[in-house]
This record gives sequence, structure tokens and C-alpha cells, in this order.
Amino acid sequence: MTELKFDENDQVGEETLDAISEADKFNDWMYSTIKPFAKGKILEIGSGIGNISNSFIKDNKSIMLSDIREGYCDRLENRFKGKESFLGTQIMNLTDPEFDTQFKNQLESYDTVFALNVVEHIYDDSLAIKNARKLLKKGGHLIILVPSYNQLMNGFDKELGHYRRYNKKTLAALFNQNDLEIIHQQYFNFMGIFGWYVSGNILKNDTIPQGQMNLYNTLVPVFKLIDTLILKKVGLSTILVGKK
Repeated sequence: MTELKFDENDQVGEETLDAISEADKFNDWMYSTIKPFAKGKILEIGSGIGNISNSFIKDNKSIMLSDIREGYCDRLENRFKGKESFLGTQIMNLTDPEFDTQFKNQLESYDTVFALNVVEHIYDDSLAIKNARKLLKKGGHLIILVPSYNQLMNGFDKELGHYRRYNKKTLAALFNQNDLEIIHQQYFNFMGIFGWYVSGNILKNDTIPQGQMNLYNTLVPVFKLIDTLILKKVGLSTILVGKK
């Protein structure tokens, strides 16, 4: 079985990232959610076109960016070259059979490794977590955000190449298997569940419509308040932070 559901051309994925790139309030919300756990020298796994990377760089956080696709790495280099906190890019596959050899110079190099909407694309998700842990210094933080609830699987997931969706229990099991102490867990973006279901299950869209993303972005302040009111107990995404 193939390890990764990533198409090198990745038209649907790139269209989705481009749509999200204009959702400044949504990106700021996601960044502010993970920022408290990001420390020191940082590595982002699956940086894409840099939607979240940009926030770290604007905040002058020292960060190395990576992606499995050379085209995205080139795009990131062009976007961020010359920025003081930008440490460069690395083509990286978390399930590379020669991971320890390929990335020996980066093992135990980072205080924080994070991957947002990446692990669901990887068939052997436990191996991905295992190798991400190897990149951390002792005491370093691993931050993982993945889509929630297998019941929400729809055409979006298929087009984006998702193997599965998660909840706190199933994601925590991966951390426990790989000797990571869980220091934080939550759900994120409750109202996104309804947009995902309507657009993917009822309207049968293959990608997120730009108009829908723009509307959602406008309403983010309300959605943030709702997440707070429900104590982040349900959400379209699942977030866990582990300590090595």
C-alpha cells in the first residue's frame, strides 16, 4: 500500500491552500491556538504555500519549513527569502524508508515540530509520529492538528487524499505509542463542522468555494467565541501537543 496520498501536481490541495491563504482571520485563529506551545527553534512539516508559516515569520520565530513536494518548497523559498527568522526549506517525507540517514543532520535539532493537516494523508501515521519525534530535542514539543471524526468523511477528504479522520482518543493513542507525554489536547473550530458537512455531503463540492471561505473568515470572531463557550469539546479539527 502506498504510504502517502499526495499527488505531486496536487491541484485540489493547492486550490484549497490558495482559498485559505486569503482567510486572514482564520489563519490568525489557528496560529494563536498553537503559538503558546511553539518554542525555540521550530520545524513545520507540510508547510504548503506558507499560510501558517507566514505568521511565525512575522512574529520573528526561527523556523525551518518543509514539504514533500519540491514545487511547494520552491514557492516557500521565493516567498520568504531574506526574512531574518526564515531558516530555509527541506523536502521531507516522514515515512521515508531511509529517514534516519536522509535527515541525520536534523535529528534532535528542534525545540518544536508541528504538522497541521498532514498526518491524515499518511497511511502509516504511527511511523510519521515516530519520525517527527526523532527531530525533537529532549523536552521538545510536537504539535499535531488533524481533521476530526471519521463520520465526517466526504468528497473533500477523498479529493484531498485523506486516509482517515481522528478524535482526541485515537490521536492520543499515536502519541502514547511513541513515548510522547501529552501536555495539551482540544478540539478546534466547532462551526466548521456544519460548513464541511453542507459543502461536502449535501452540495457535493470537490474543493472549498472561495466565497464560502470568505464568508467563514468574516464570521471567525463569532466562531472563536462559540469554541470558548463549548469549552473546545467538539470541533472540525483535533489538536494534541506532546512532549518528548
